Amino acid sequence: MKLLTSDRSELMEVSRLRADGNNLVVVGVIMGAMPTEAVLTPSELRKAFKLLSVGIVLLLLRMLFAK
Repeated sequence: MKLLTSDRSELMEVSRLRADGNNLVVVGVIMGAMPTEAVLTPSELRKAFKLLSVGIVLLLLRMLFAK
């Protein structure tokens, strides 16, 4: 999976997701050169849910079926 910037250049290529206790670890390469592991903790996940609106949830559902 690739995460892109607003101008469609590659920001991060995610190669793997793995569990580490109660955390989610995102493994990938940033900007095509720097290997990294980002950790999503339960408290940060709860903060992310606060950013969601009905419109964003609907967009995410539509994205699942888009090409």
